[in-house]
Amino acid sequence: MSNKLDMSVQYSSGMKYYAVLAKTWVYWPLLLLSAALVPFAFAPYYHYWLLPVLLAVLLFLQAARPQWRIRSAYLWALTAYTTLLYWIDIALHDIAGLPQFLAWPLTMLLPAYLAIYPALVFWLLGKFRFSNTTCHAVILPLLWTVAEFVRERALTGFGWGIWGYSQIADSALAGFTPVGGIFLVTLVTVASGAWLAELLLATKRKAKIGCGVSLISVWLVGAVLLQYNFTQADGTHATVALAQGNIPQSLKWDERSLQPTLQRYLDQIASTRANIVILPETAIPVMRQDMPPEQLEIFAHLARKQGSALAAGIPQYTVDGNGYLNSVVNFTANTATAGGLPYYAKNHLVPFGEYIPLPRLLGWLYLWMDMPLAGFSKGGSAQMPLQLANQRVAFNICYEDGFGDELIAAARQASLLANISNMAWYGHSHAMQQHLQQSQARALETGRYMVRATNTGMTAIINPKGKIVAQLDPDIAAVLEGNIQGYQGNTPYMYIGSSWPMAIICLLLVSIFWLYGRFRVRSL
Repeated sequence: MSNKLDMSVQYSSGMKYYAVLAKTWVYWPLLLLSAALVPFAFAPYYHYWLLPVLLAVLLFLQAARPQWRIRSAYLWALTAYTTLLYWIDIALHDIAGLPQFLAWPLTMLLPAYLAIYPALVFWLLGKFRFSNTTCHAVILPLLWTVAEFVRERALTGFGWGIWGYSQIADSALAGFTPVGGIFLVTLVTVASGAWLAELLLATKRKAKIGCGVSLISVWLVGAVLLQYNFTQADGTHATVALAQGNIPQSLKWDERSLQPTLQRYLDQIASTRANIVILPETAIPVMRQDMPPEQLEIFAHLARKQGSALAAGIPQYTVDGNGYLNSVVNFTANTATAGGLPYYAKNHLVPFGEYIPLPRLLGWLYLWMDMPLAGFSKGGSAQMPLQLANQRVAFNICYEDGFGDELIAAARQASLLANISNMAWYGHSHAMQQHLQQSQARALETGRYMVRATNTGMTAIINPKGKIVAQLDPDIAAVLEGNIQGYQGNTPYMYIGSSWPMAIICLLLVSIFWLYGRFRVRSL
């Protein structure tokens, strides 16, 4: 029996409700409205309960019009991603200066691409020979998780807006983060939405009870896991000062603004006696090798005078001089490396922002945009933490904290995580709060404090449970001071080492269901 035939039989008892939902003037507005509400499940709103409900609405609508399930999945996802990632237009048009007639199509290009994955999920779901309750309650979460895993890695990878982030850090489902990372949270989030839908859609009492019990159980287990400490404090304490310079992007690379920018950060260093002081991404907007050594020594000398270890974002040339790096340098280190002072250089670069993909095809766009330093080199994947005061600090720069797997190796050797960012590219949008939520996920995954020093926001201190313990208001120049503890040990996610095992298990289970369904049909 085909999936479509199963659907018409299973849901026939609710026909009067589906007849109303199936009307075009009801179906499409409700679909678009539910998709447009998706951003409210993420930061800065944190209505984590909303995403499972909206997924359930999508499934309920598809039950009314099963023949539209693929197109409705694509349109729903397109609307959701467009409203979630609207700030791309700000970066392209308002900041980079790209004409609006080019910025709008390019802004829509990413949501249009991302929406392919949910549509593909529902297309594949139609290939399984099971009841719709089984397809929704079991197979859909597995397929969706695999799709999210793939889209985080396909092409250059883009993990922004993965559904699991909606549960960080107030939801009980956040408790699964240190166990299996953000993709395990995604699995239980999508499953929660599917089980919620089947409480209404399933016609068999046993199926309703099963979905209800599963829904309650997974949230209870998550709540219990959230209370468990997988890592331990190592006995070290430190005070941190996180600088937020609030330098407008329009002035950041202007030579006339260099001295005022440097003076602002010097004043911020002088205002604190914290053990560790961190300046944001490219806080010093000049190549390190092009800065007179005496000017850089002013930063180091002032920090030492204040009793602080200083790390600051500054671009620098590669050792061979053939490229340049987006780096954070330990200015107060006692020892130097072959390339000078110890530093961490960004390895996962932002396409279009830090390097030009397919330059022969797309390079002409940069003639329209003010995009300095769009050709960074990768820093390498095996970089050691920086020693700052009594902490081994694993740095990541901006976009990198959206890729949890890539932070594991350094986190194992570190007692503290730190992110430096420049979110001035996105104006006053919600991009900075969504980025902060990703840092909260990384703190949960690794069981360590995460501190963030940003140019315009969100500068914050996050504890190992993913909770924000202190933060600055965005778009102000200030210094956030607070206390942290060093942590040691590994979470289960860190022991596993990546999300690959989970993705493979999900894919194997999907394959088993597909093969079993085919075998069952042939044996009838």
